[in-house]
Amino acid sequence: MLYPLSYQGVGPGYRDRLRQPVACAADRRHAADGRWRTVDATEQSAPQRRHAPAHHGPRQGAPVTSIPDASAHARPGTTVVHPSTVVPELPELPEPRRTDDRLVRHAVTYARPLGYRPLLMDVHLPASAGGDARVPCVVWIHGGAWWEGDRRFPPGGWNGDDFWFRLLTGAGMAVATIDYRLSGEAPYPAQLADAQAAIRFLRHHAPALGIDPQRIGVSGESAGGHLAAMVALTGHTPVPATHRSVVGPSSAVQAAVPMYPVTDLLAFDGDPAGGPAPEDLLLGHPVRDALDAAAAASPVRHAWAGAPPMLLLHGDADTLVPPAHSRRLATALEEAGATVRLELVRGGEHCFVGADPVPPLRAAVAFLAEHLRA
Repeated sequence: MLYPLSYQGVGPGYRDRLRQPVACAADRRHAADGRWRTVDATEQSAPQRRHAPAHHGPRQGAPVTSIPDASAHARPGTTVVHPSTVVPELPELPEPRRTDDRLVRHAVTYARPLGYRPLLMDVHLPASAGGDARVPCVVWIHGGAWWEGDRRFPPGGWNGDDFWFRLLTGAGMAVATIDYRLSGEAPYPAQLADAQAAIRFLRHHAPALGIDPQRIGVSGESAGGHLAAMVALTGHTPVPATHRSVVGPSSAVQAAVPMYPVTDLLAFDGDPAGGPAPEDLLLGHPVRDALDAAAAASPVRHAWAGAPPMLLLHGDADTLVPPAHSRRLATALEEAGATVRLELVRGGEHCFVGADPVPPLRAAVAFLAEHLRA
């Protein structure tokens, strides 16, 4: 869940409403018996920040026009399989496990950045997948204010932990649910770099995974919606690659569905009561001291005519990330000449709480299936 600051144009009671948050997937923690429980804002706290290894790419906010040359990343322990592709040594793909309606590869390692935990994804395919057929794939990015969350769990009110994944596989698409480094582990753009690395991994291993490398989409919710929008809008200008990740294949996507995303980090104006702001932790500095970096991390600053088709879904009653975020990005994309559609969920709070989540989720599946030709 994201805990935003007072938003421009929102009444004085907005900050008080932050003390009554909505329960989302990121707000579940393990109880003593190992099961998940729902927690409220009084239990939430930002993790202690650790010093991340120095970022060796261009400074935050500096323009980046392409992935660094692959040969420059070749190190002992890597295998150059094509002049433009470098593949690090990673664990072998785990064997898929069959359920009633899916084939699932759990805990696939897609990158091993030095000094951090291995980055994992789970890949769900329709049960009918196999043979020479290749299915489109949707990369799913979890929310959690960039400081927490779990790739395995969509928001808790979405008809069960795997309802959303079943909708996607039931429509003939694979879904890859990914980890990424959280703000307590590394500052932005590490999160975007990790998501782009996951897409390159999927493209490189597409034959073994049974997916079509030319039909990859992205979706995410809340903070993950922000990253999904950034992935969609920066595939032509990726950030420096995550260390020990696949380098070479494109990180562009063919369709995107960000759900209630943060689209402008400059739209927040101070620290929330009782702790640092999530966007400050994301950047590693207060936004007021890093305006260029905040702008560079804001999807509204990256709208362009060649952006992939995008569906924005947002509750019209969202007090945590107000719908103005999606409206602004939709307007920016329309003005740039891109294909975009905005759907507001009537009565929906953050995570669509207060509304039936099934219609917007089905709209997301239909949009992705249409544009990925499922």
